[in-house]
Amino acid sequence: MNFTLRIWRQHDADTPGRMVTYPVEGITPDMSFLEMLDVLNEQLAAAGDEPVAFDHDCREGICGMCSLVINGIAHGPQALTTACQLYMRHFREGVIDVEPWRSESFPVLRDLIVDRSALDRIIQAGGYISAPTGAAPDAAAVLVPKEDADRAFDAATCIGCGACVAACPNGCAMLFTGAKATHLGTLPQGQPERSWRALALITQHDAEGFGGCTQIGECTAVCPVGIPLDMISRLNADVLSALRGTPGRP
Repeated sequence: MNFTLRIWRQHDADTPGRMVTYPVEGITPDMSFLEMLDVLNEQLAAAGDEPVAFDHDCREGICGMCSLVINGIAHGPQALTTACQLYMRHFREGVIDVEPWRSESFPVLRDLIVDRSALDRIIQAGGYISAPTGAAPDAAAVLVPKEDADRAFDAATCIGCGACVAACPNGCAMLFTGAKATHLGTLPQGQPERSWRALALITQHDAEGFGGCTQIGECTAVCPVGIPLDMISRLNADVLSALRGTPGRP
């Protein structure tokens, strides 16, 4: 398989970027998208050119590092799939556009790498449980209804890749923020700080410059783990509860 790649190249955050065209040949259908980029980088290095910088780590669809917009879609055309688990058999020979996440809150550091530390700061603001519980209780001592456990687990599957932000016309991170609030707020251990946590998360979200949510749904359409849109509704309900009463942090 032969492809023409149009890739965003940008030397650093202060240098204007542009799309650069590269041909790649001999790509097999069983190569992942990142392996195809590896082939391109080997060709560039052999020719004495600068390889394309892109984020990756586990390449197993777990870490969320592979932040690529492929032909205008975050993580590419395959639903519920990260870019590292996207295989070239899902493409026809021809032109493929590869860009970084596009968001004011995710500044480009180099080529396809963006700074997603804004998501880390949201977690630091309230994505944890700090209520003192004394000695660690027996794991089976606190009964959790299966419905709540399933809901918390579904929220906890968020890998923090930022695809929701890249896809949202408003550059909003509410799906990510809602997943973090729902994950902890659904469990018994998270109840004492539930309203405070939601308020702290959304306050930091807004401080980072993310846009507001208008329920368009592009975020959940590209989420590689299928976080549902109603996570945002749960977050909004908890924020309203905090604003109506005491935020509730001990």
